[in-house]
Amino acid sequence: MSTQADHGHELIPRPEQTPDALRTALAVVDPGRLDEMQATKDDAFAKAVEWQTLSPVRSWVLTWARDIEIARRPDLSSRFARARSKLEHEDPAMAQEALRELRAVLDEAMKAVRG
Repeated sequence: MSTQADHGHELIPRPEQTPDALRTALAVVDPGRLDEMQATKDDAFAKAVEWQTLSPVRSWVLTWARDIEIARRPDLSSRFARARSKLEHEDPAMAQEALRELRAVLDEAMKAVRG
């Protein structure tokens, strides 16, 4: 795992983008999603074989690196949770703002893991 601390408090260092490192990190920051991670990994590897391309595996790695980035950073995690809780708000403007915030969090996390 790398030792980047450029966003204030982080629960764990940013993991390397390998299946084992991502699984180890997820076990710390969001262990309830381990079964989901394994299922999506199995699917990505099956598609990679079927399609004869590594793009499903690359997508899997980036998706989980992004989700772990959110979970390991309390600032992003709290913004993500707040936005998700308002997605179905009765006020359409509030729901739209929540959608924008959710997209901003996902974009920030993806940018961080892509370096």
